Amino acid sequence: MQIGIDVGATKIESVILEDNGEESHRSRIHCPKDYLKIINTIKDIVNKLEQEFNKELPVGVCHPGVHSPQTGLVKNAPNCNWLEKKPFQNDLRKILGKEVFCENDANCFALSEAIDGAGKHYKIIYGIILGSGAGGGLVIDKKIVSGPNGVAGEWGHNQLPYLAAKKENFDSSNLRDAEIENFISGLSISRRFNKKFKKNLKTNQIFELNRKHDLDAERFIDEFKLNLAMSISTIINILDPDVFIFGGGVSKEIDFLNEIESMVKKFVIGKEYEGVFLKPKYGDASGVRGAARLGRKSIY
Repeated sequence: MQIGIDVGATKIESVILEDNGEESHRSRIHCPKDYLKIINTIKDIVNKLEQEFNKELPVGVCHPGVHSPQTGLVKNAPNCNWLEKKPFQNDLRKILGKEVFCENDANCFALSEAIDGAGKHYKIIYGIILGSGAGGGLVIDKKIVSGPNGVAGEWGHNQLPYLAAKKENFDSSNLRDAEIENFISGLSISRRFNKKFKKNLKTNQIFELNRKHDLDAERFIDEFKLNLAMSISTIINILDPDVFIFGGGVSKEIDFLNEIESMVKKFVIGKEYEGVFLKPKYGDASGVRGAARLGRKSIY
């Protein structure tokens, strides 16, 4: 039995996961946009759950960004800048007086789906998160691969493939503007569509227009499909995962995974790919469930 906590931009979700994967508790509260308040909120959650279950429990926490192995400080958390450059894991260990395992939220998503979710029968699992940003997590043999710099799987910050950038008439001297995330994430989809067609729509509304066969939306989503397929092919050429599992708000709007899977093969070396594209078994809950599995000696 272990406590899992998911710290996001707007919420803090908690779960107690039994050794067999069953949930004994789940709750969600608003996440304060203040570092010390977040630390104290997590302390209150843990204390309350330990009192309720009358036992001391291990704690795993997932969050945007990663702890730098070099400094111990959180980095790469632009959507939760109140965590940026903070010793989050160390401060949680101090205030709770025990070991606390912290990990990137996309890694926890992939871990959860690899252990008892959609990817449980596969060896190499790549979790793709398409939400306000674009992230990823890599799990091999049911273990997170984070790398010596803690950034393994962060495909969204690679540069957009040349052909895609050329098709987009990309013209910017800012390298961050050329990142994949700026073409396939939820924020970028709405920003680029609205700029192009002089509208003011949210990402889900654009996908809905596409489903209704609005010509502007259809052409735009066709471009999105191509950008996504080209970008995924770079992962395959390097890692060759058995399965891609898609999470995040934008992924919920995608009802054409089979089409993306077929398109990807055009850009993969050898023009073949026998992996599969799947939606997650646990959806948004996978992050917190993965957090609850951090540090376990036996994970299945």
